[in-house]
Amino acid sequence: MKMSVVGTGYVGLVAGACFSDSGNHVTCVDCDERKIRTLERGEIPIYEPGLAEIVQRNARAGRLEFTTDLAEAVKESRLVFIAVGTPPADDGSADLSSILQVAETIGRSMDGYRIVVMKSTVPVGTHQKVSEAIAAHTDHPFDYVSNPEFMKEGAAIEDFTRPDRVVLGATNLAAIEVLKELYAPFMRKSERILAMDPASAEMTKYAANALLATKISFMNEVAGLCDRFGADVESVRRGVGSDSRIGNAFLFPGVGYGGSCFPKDVSALVSMGDHTDHPMRVVNAVQEVNQRQRRVFAQRVIDHFGDACAKTTLAVWGLAFKSKTDDVRESPAIAAIQMFLERGMKVQAHDPEAMTTAAQELGDKVRMVEDGYEALDGADGLVIFTDWPKFRTPDFDLIGEKLSNRLIFDGRNMYEPRLLAKRGFQYFCVGRPPLPVA
Repeated sequence: MKMSVVGTGYVGLVAGACFSDSGNHVTCVDCDERKIRTLERGEIPIYEPGLAEIVQRNARAGRLEFTTDLAEAVKESRLVFIAVGTPPADDGSADLSSILQVAETIGRSMDGYRIVVMKSTVPVGTHQKVSEAIAAHTDHPFDYVSNPEFMKEGAAIEDFTRPDRVVLGATNLAAIEVLKELYAPFMRKSERILAMDPASAEMTKYAANALLATKISFMNEVAGLCDRFGADVESVRRGVGSDSRIGNAFLFPGVGYGGSCFPKDVSALVSMGDHTDHPMRVVNAVQEVNQRQRRVFAQRVIDHFGDACAKTTLAVWGLAFKSKTDDVRESPAIAAIQMFLERGMKVQAHDPEAMTTAAQELGDKVRMVEDGYEALDGADGLVIFTDWPKFRTPDFDLIGEKLSNRLIFDGRNMYEPRLLAKRGFQYFCVGRPPLPVA
């Protein structure tokens, strides 16, 4: 099947690569000529495990191509996927300007029937706006399908090729059947395709992300209460998660969620409620709790050093909003580090993949180091923001030797407090009572 994917960010590039890997001919389109040239050289502008190998393999096989010429790509494609960004506007709503520009170009470029598939996360009702924008520039028939993505950064290939479900929103069942054929190679174990109307498909994406974000913020509020009563949030988490009606996923307390999806989608859902006189009170609270959580954790570090902040050097492990990605968008680490810098603290940071992207946010105010242990040299304490696997079983003896104080602030609850106390560390995490040092 010949198809094009407009946008080569996480969603578009992963979709294009995986569709080509299942035998389709895919043309990935982007207006950023430098990014297209990078992809043509076989280089990947984002970090996503396994993605480079798939892109390079299918490009060599001639099934995956890259171009800046959207019009030509539309002419050569039966299906056109839209996967461009929808950044938040000043009022929190999703900015659809890029989406509508692409829709207009698709309309002007069509020379026959096309199926236009929306992969970007867009507000409910966007299907009407996009359909109108296409129809205003063409007399050719087309079908619109809403096909929201549910990939997690760091596990995008697995999520795409073995999805929990594929949501398809359309009014024409014939278009649904074409998409079912396209997704068939990823449905070998069971049928996980859910067909519905476009508005419901659009709402499903926002509702799913907001509910997951709600679980995170709820558990972070519980963790704060645990701190005040001396309860252990890890025990509480296991007790709550063992309920089959609730489950364990997204119940891990920490410094709050970040990334390109949850913050933007929660904000957009709040905006949709405000614009339709239906306030999303629960979702709004989720957003407020998440913002507060990162401030509370950072302030705990600042309060520990008090008047000595200006003389304090911190080692930071983790800059990405989560492990297995270089994405620092809405990263709690970036927000907390900015608070540290405002208090005059010096920061020496390490992340396996995100130092380049973090430097774009922080400039030269933070010393980036290639080795995590090097970041400890001369530091008065270690602060952990990202749960990279390499941080889970570190050399605690070496950490203790390098730090001027055996002090760890853990925003991901990666270690057992009793183990750290026995090793002579002051250990502060989220929602677990600190233990006296042995």
